[in-house]
Amino acid sequence: MAGGLAELLADLKEDEALKVTKERLAKGENPLKILEDSRKGMELVGKRFSSGEYFIPDLIYSGEILKEINDIVKPKMTESLKTKKIGKLLLATVAGDIHDIGKDIVGFMMDISGFEVIDLGIDVPKEKIVAAIKSNKPQIVALSGFLTLAFDSMKETIDAIKAAGLRNNVKIMIGGGQIDEEVKKYTGADAYRPDAVSAVTLAKEWVGAK
Repeated sequence: MAGGLAELLADLKEDEALKVTKERLAKGENPLKILEDSRKGMELVGKRFSSGEYFIPDLIYSGEILKEINDIVKPKMTESLKTKKIGKLLLATVAGDIHDIGKDIVGFMMDISGFEVIDLGIDVPKEKIVAAIKSNKPQIVALSGFLTLAFDSMKETIDAIKAAGLRNNVKIMIGGGQIDEEVKKYTGADAYRPDAVSAVTLAKEWVGAK
């Protein structure tokens, strides 16, 4: 049934979701349709998390299922599908923070939504981020942080981007844990987004994609 995979992922039914993924690939279905259903499943997870129905462990588990689906589907995608990119996005968890679940979900969602994602990983110093902007020339920089100490790291990173004369070249969004609009103002970011779905929507607006 259409949307079956989205429901299975949203209901955290790992075995069934992976079985359906393999069956659909075996029938020759376009891998992008499967990834799109995965994206819809994660939207449902996000809504359940926002409403208090799901908690952090559920969010982590859904991310693990999503990664497994990704691992199954990605090898089946042709080069032509991979090259249809709408923009370039640099992603990093800032210095002093080692949380990566939220970052990884955002990276995956950006990837299947058409962005070329350069993921620098966790605990990334500002100098490395500045260097990566110079070499990769992304339109968007997404900074993640779960801990309150990430607030200062984000501010220092954005200040370093300004000092390098690159601030006008990129749009910067932040997210994670305890980030909110006040933190956005403090850091000097262009926007804060509470989840991967709204982050993708904003990123598409920034690059002029639908």
